[in-house]
Amino acid sequence: MRAIVSCLFLLSLSASAARLTVRIDHSWNGAPFGAGMVPGSMGETHVSVMRLCYLLSQIQLRRESGEWIRAGDWVEFVDPMADRTRFTLDGIPDGSYDAIRFDLGLDPATDASDPARRPPGHPLHPDVNGLHWSWRGGYVFLAAEGLWEQSKETSGGWSYHLAGEDYRGTVEVAVRFDLAEPKELVLAFDAARLFDAVYPIDPAATAVTHSLNDDGLASRITDNALRAFSLVGVGPGSRSEPPVPRNASAVSPPAVLESRIPAHFPAAAWPADHPPTAAGMALGERLFRDPLLSVNGLQSCSTCHQDARALSDARRFSIGAEGRAGRRNAMPLFNLAWKPSFFWDGRSPSLREQVLHPIRDPDEMNESPDRVVEKLKNAPGYADAFASAFGDAGISLGTLAIALEQFLLTRISGDARIDKALADFSQLTESEARGFVLFFSESDPGRGMRGADCFHCHGGAHFTNHQFANNGLDADEDRADQGRFTATGKTWDRGRFMVPSLRNVALTAPYMHDGRFATIEEVIVHYNSELKPSATLDPNLARHRAQGGLGLSERDQADLAAFLRSLTGESATRGGP
Repeated sequence: MRAIVSCLFLLSLSASAARLTVRIDHSWNGAPFGAGMVPGSMGETHVSVMRLCYLLSQIQLRRESGEWIRAGDWVEFVDPMADRTRFTLDGIPDGSYDAIRFDLGLDPATDASDPARRPPGHPLHPDVNGLHWSWRGGYVFLAAEGLWEQSKETSGGWSYHLAGEDYRGTVEVAVRFDLAEPKELVLAFDAARLFDAVYPIDPAATAVTHSLNDDGLASRITDNALRAFSLVGVGPGSRSEPPVPRNASAVSPPAVLESRIPAHFPAAAWPADHPPTAAGMALGERLFRDPLLSVNGLQSCSTCHQDARALSDARRFSIGAEGRAGRRNAMPLFNLAWKPSFFWDGRSPSLREQVLHPIRDPDEMNESPDRVVEKLKNAPGYADAFASAFGDAGISLGTLAIALEQFLLTRISGDARIDKALADFSQLTESEARGFVLFFSESDPGRGMRGADCFHCHGGAHFTNHQFANNGLDADEDRADQGRFTATGKTWDRGRFMVPSLRNVALTAPYMHDGRFATIEEVIVHYNSELKPSATLDPNLARHRAQGGLGLSERDQADLAAFLRSLTGESATRGGP
């Protein structure tokens, strides 16, 4: 660990009412940035920042007397791309202070703690920060990624990740303020200093860290990162309490589902207003399989989401009730309680909202919500079923959505052989075990490492980071579907699609949003040697292009495919709630 100064004296925060809000403004050479791609330059090399996030811990304030006041086991996740740049410290003793300090990184005990025990919304929850190092354990505590370009013919990606006690460091900033009144302390983080605070770093020449041997690159980036922080100033703060999230969710899973959730899954945010019940789940399944929801009574939700295919449909483009083909592949439906958004472009922020889209969509069920409600009211048995599930609320579009949500939340998949291998690795064959190692190994041929590097996007218990990425399917000029751009209108989202879970991938062909690949082997060939360049290509994939591809041998590709097929869960094709 790099410490700028040693600790003098530590106290716990008192129950006093004083409050300090800390905001961190992010910039490139002083020019502020927020969400999206941030352009910059390092000499003749053009650089873009596409991801910048980090973990802070052990925050302390120093009194003018020299005593350090420590905020217990405080930890915070900072992500300017998601506008997560402000945090509040309550209960600080009144008085005058002349310094603040905090760690970039985590102490060994916290780093080794079980992420599955963190509640939803906690900074160390893996679905919040996306920084837990998956099956290896431990956290990446700084992730900075982007693209570099020296010419149209010479470009690539850079990916700097810091992890482990050797690369934890302490930032200390001298600042004077009095907490008789609430204050807001504003700090700055200049991303350009990652490359040139103390040690000049060329992303075109040294594009990746955290390999077994990176020739001191991670150490140099750590020193630069610690010096990227500086003081902007102190201003008046607010006395008001932080806002309560509008869509508050329950932490504990419903009793009817608890036994289905593997212990190594992170905690999910279950709906607190209408948690799944036996009556609600049964009603939801009946609705899911009823073609009455479509305009002509010919298509149900289960038409495009079939049990035998992990609730996908084996088509490149799903066919609607009136025979029209849609634009994208039907995504499989499982482990939805852990998903932060829905559809390939993420246009729906909740499952309860998502389930109504196919009913309205002209290319899918093409029915009006009002007509659906009227049909349900007139259909035999539904009045009693809705009353059993929702009491006096009766049949409405809202209770229809809640019932479908409750059924879909029951589709939990976590019983593949890889889950059993956590206790007994012999559950995997020799080929599958070798594929496992390739899946979770970095590709860094310059340092003698040849891995498949899948884990950056498909790590964690769910084999997805729940984010959006451009995975090199098309060059900019050849792209027909703009992906997430269609939902956000933001240029940096062009060509980016939801990263799907690889659980049950053997059941969900064809692959990609447009089903262009018929087999797992075709997908592996794409990532191994056929990535297309574009302005928003994921940095970790852009690195592979710059190094001439992953270089996986035929045996490597076969073993990787074998491992991916081992991710099928026994419950993936189970019908019923």
